[in-house]
Amino acid sequence: MKRILVTGGAGFIGSHLCKKLLEKGNEVICADNLFTGTKRNVEKLLDNHRFEFIRHDVIRELLVEVDQIYNLACPASPVHYQYNPVKTLKTSIIGASNMLALADAVHARILQASTSEIYGNPKVHPQPEEYWGNVNPIGVRSCYDEGKRAAETLFFDYHRQNGLDIKVVRIFNTYGPNMSMNDGRVVSNFIVQALKGEDITIYGDGSQTRSFCYVDDLVDGLICMMDSRKGFTGPVNLGNPKEFTMLELAEKVIGLTGSKSKIVYRNLPQDDPMQRKPRIDLAQKELHWEPTVMLDEGLKRTIEYFKKELRVN
Repeated sequence: MKRILVTGGAGFIGSHLCKKLLEKGNEVICADNLFTGTKRNVEKLLDNHRFEFIRHDVIRELLVEVDQIYNLACPASPVHYQYNPVKTLKTSIIGASNMLALADAVHARILQASTSEIYGNPKVHPQPEEYWGNVNPIGVRSCYDEGKRAAETLFFDYHRQNGLDIKVVRIFNTYGPNMSMNDGRVVSNFIVQALKGEDITIYGDGSQTRSFCYVDDLVDGLICMMDSRKGFTGPVNLGNPKEFTMLELAEKVIGLTGSKSKIVYRNLPQDDPMQRKPRIDLAQKELHWEPTVMLDEGLKRTIEYFKKELRVN
């Protein structure tokens, strides 16, 4: 049994991670300020005597005795991270600094949930971990992109300077139950619009691509990385290398929901990347990990979740 801290643990990915870690017999401390997370995501865990919820913002120091730290705290959708960009940047940088200081003090292994956004609008496709990215440092998405890049820098400087046991993963588009209906992410947007019978909004001409990883696969990858051999720091891409255009995704959602929604087009937001697809050779080699839930199956599960949230048949 390990004692594990999950920051951002009441969020979309964090709540699934907390559940899986408990199923593996660990003690779990979930820390979340509930800006984008919600206690509803972890309410079924609250009766477990090995689970503890703390309402806490990682911008403030936290002192707990733990063996492992998963640092997931940060708004991850454009709607949320652009709402208060200064706060987003502070969460990434000061939050990472505080969690690294905690890990250093209690000799814990620490994992940083970084993002495919560090590649920006990539000029290399698919994106390998060696690619440094093509990021606008002063754009509307920079608070998130550059915040996560700076957090990676902090992690590797702590590792080089203090010998801290770090792990860094770069998460590509993830979807599944516990997503927020109003987070502005493409999967939740399309599903909610389809279930309500509203027009499905595509930004751009629909030719831009993404790779979608179901949350259960992603959580397995996070745990595999945390438990990987000492000295293997990453960064490691975690995502599904199957690539789809936005138009293909919209058509799949319409088909799976049986919706009569029409597809409408809007202008592409600033700095929105045209392509996003991970190279996962390193994850396959070092973690023996690759996603197993294909998009149609994952969408079906996610649609069922949103049907319950919206109370539709």
